[in-house]
Amino acid sequence: MDLGLNGKRALVLGSSQGIGAEIARVLAREGCNVYVGARRLDHIQSLADELSEEFNVDAKAYPIDLSDGISVEKLCEMITHEWKIDILLNNAGGPPPSPSTGVPDEIWESSLQSLLMSTIRLSEAAVKGMRERGWGRILTVASSGVIQPIPNLAVSNTVRSAVVGFTKTLSNEVAKDGITVNMVLPGRIDTERLASIHKASANKQGMTYEEFRDNSRSSIPARRFGNVKEFAEVAVFLMSVCASYITGSVIRVDGGVIQSV
Repeated sequence: MDLGLNGKRALVLGSSQGIGAEIARVLAREGCNVYVGARRLDHIQSLADELSEEFNVDAKAYPIDLSDGISVEKLCEMITHEWKIDILLNNAGGPPPSPSTGVPDEIWESSLQSLLMSTIRLSEAAVKGMRERGWGRILTVASSGVIQPIPNLAVSNTVRSAVVGFTKTLSNEVAKDGITVNMVLPGRIDTERLASIHKASANKQGMTYEEFRDNSRSSIPARRFGNVKEFAEVAVFLMSVCASYITGSVIRVDGGVIQSV
């Protein structure tokens, strides 16, 4: 299937590893020119070089700290005045595991900046050019916790739920301009983030990491963890020409773990 992405320009955030890096690879495979952004310039520069060499696309690395408002503002300036991006992937790293109470203010404030405010500001910057060209895709990676709260991830569950409200509202405002705005929710995708969550939960429950991981796997109807490749394929489809009538949607990629309809 031709996804119609050849020659498009995409900004992929959180692309130093895991889900973000794999989405960048699939976009490049489809002929998309890719800006990869994350805090670790060495990691994303290596990825940009890999994409340019393997897929013969224009790939560039841009260091960005989504928890730093000034860093986000500078990136917004690049989007508005220098880059002509057709696709924006918002993909901020999750906050540390936490209960609902006793969380320091700085954790809440940092998470609000990195998960919510960065999504708002970067989407706002991207929409300007997308409206002028009459085409655009904004996709935000969130968490299944916005539908079914995940134990010991109170900050993530709370702040990401606010992103859902923003996404749905924005999608209604820009649909007439040829821009789609969606969210994609990873379930238990086998990444370093999942491993860190499992370790924290195992310690809290007095279990070994292996015991907790086995229990987690067995509770998924698919009886396995997802992998970044299959998640990335769904995400890239949602950013393609083929998904032009999908907007304001929250798509789950979770092996059936969320029980609500």
